Amino acid sequence: MPKMKSNRGAAKTFRKTGSGKIKRSKAYKSHILTSKSTKRKRNLRKATLVSDADLHRVKIMIQ
Repeated sequence: MPKMKSNRGAAKTFRKTGSGKIKRSKAYKSHILTSKSTKRKRNLRKATLVSDADLHRVKIMIQ
């Protein structure tokens, strides 16, 4: 049986940390930024972790 291919979109979106958790960037930072406050946009820059509910699915996608 051939190897499983990783989801290329997911591979570019998610990064694995040293402890095995999955890092992601936050949404709502791409357009209509004039209506969002500076504080909100600054907080959207920071990376966060994938929730436990989605972790298994994301790990399969990026293998």
